[in-house]
Amino acid sequence: MGKIKMPELVTPIASVFTSDEKLFEPVKETLSKRLGSCIYESSVLPFNHTDYYTAEMGSDLKRCIFAFDELIDPSELPALKLWSNSLEQDRAVDGKRQVNIDVGYISLGKLVLASTKDHSHRIYLGKGIYGEVTLRFVGGEFQPWPWTYPDYASEEYRKIFGGIRQLHKEKLRS
Repeated sequence: MGKIKMPELVTPIASVFTSDEKLFEPVKETLSKRLGSCIYESSVLPFNHTDYYTAEMGSDLKRCIFAFDELIDPSELPALKLWSNSLEQDRAVDGKRQVNIDVGYISLGKLVLASTKDHSHRIYLGKGIYGEVTLRFVGGEFQPWPWTYPDYASEEYRKIFGGIRQLHKEKLRS
């Protein structure tokens, strides 16, 4: 029988997209109040791998990826997703989201994203939230799975998450 042990703490991340780039800063500040100071902020990235959100959020969507200082227990992911969903609703106009906030975490071995949608490759975490291992760390870099979204599978995004993983590794050492 294996010995039960507590999981290693993880670095929370948020992938935020919107058609209004002015929303990145206030959303980052709100996230920082709960997750600690922002330790990584990507450049503004085009969100052009799908048109799924166009009807609700408009076209020419942009994304920023943030990572935060406070290490968390991975079991906090469902509560974090419920909270980020409420932030989206707080900023909605006429029932349409102005910002989408996808939360997750980086550990040494993986990038996990939270979702409200079930699928064959997602595991139920509780409170209506599922977890998806979106990237795995193999051979010194993040690698996609067959189900990984095309943007997350891109070399650019994998390098971003690799940089965040390095920050995470340094935090674990200190």
